[in-house]
Amino acid sequence: MAQVIFQYFKRIFDDYQVLVQVNPSDFTGTELIIHPDGKVEKTIMEFDEEIFEDLAEDEFQACSPLEFQLHLAKS
Repeated sequence: MAQVIFQYFKRIFDDYQVLVQVNPSDFTGTELIIHPDGKVEKTIMEFDEEIFEDLAEDEFQACSPLEFQLHLAKS
């Protein structure tokens, strides 16, 4: 059984940030919205095969798995 290597992306908006974890083998993942007060909103997602193009178009940048996991631990 092959181990999945997730890919992580981030975009900072004016007053919040969004981090996304994508499983590239089945296009599932998790979205975290980090609010200014520190609240973390977590959503389990199912993406389509165009997710990487969509993230690039929406100006998301690659980010560290550690950053994602630290915010996930707060949710």
